[in-house]
Amino acid sequence: MKGFVCKVCGFISIDGTAPDKCPVCGAPKTSFEDKQDAIKTAKDEVSLSEKHTPVIVVVRKCGLIPDGCVDVHVKVGSVTHPMLAEHYITDIDFYIDNKYISRVLLTPEKLNPAAALHLKVATGKLSVIEHCNIHGAWIAEQNL
Repeated sequence: MKGFVCKVCGFISIDGTAPDKCPVCGAPKTSFEDKQDAIKTAKDEVSLSEKHTPVIVVVRKCGLIPDGCVDVHVKVGSVTHPMLAEHYITDIDFYIDNKYISRVLLTPEKLNPAAALHLKVATGKLSVIEHCNIHGAWIAEQNL
């Protein structure tokens, strides 16, 4: 899948354009590279997909913020991805309607390959991209 990749931090713009400034690290537009194969899907590499494709769970009723909150839980892989010093998920990026909203950084050995957000919006297309230090970026999408 195509995307504009920041050569500084690895952020991938999926809305069809390179931003004027990277929303993650602040790098200028000139730091972005248009890559046709920036993101993998389950269809691209079936043998690796069960450990790399994000699994999205949307919870309509938040236990922390009772009014106007939708929880999104993401686990990397239907078979949990390893979090070893030599092979791990570096971060998970979240997008709504192809616009970036958040990045969760992960550390090997002490964290599981998962993240959660509390959204103020209840509709739109949620896209989640995880970055594996060995196998690259993988995407999953779901309508809210």
